Amino acid sequence: MSPTILRYKNYRFFFNSREEARMHVHVSSQDGTAKFWIDPLIILDHHYNMSLSELQELKEIVEEKRNDFIEQWNKHFRS
Repeated sequence: MSPTILRYKNYRFFFNSREEARMHVHVSSQDGTAKFWIDPLIILDHHYNMSLSELQELKEIVEEKRNDFIEQWNKHFRS
């Protein structure tokens, strides 16, 4: 199960259930994917087929929504 937690432009932000325990968020579009750690720091873990400007924009969204993502992570993984 991979619940969508945010849609922004043509990007889908989501969690992968039963993956690793460290908080992170995945981002996908038709063209590529990325994964950001969100705790303790926001760090790009890896990406595929995304430009540096896309990655910077996505990181800014993750920074802006970090608290919401953490709250949704806790809800999803504690259920």
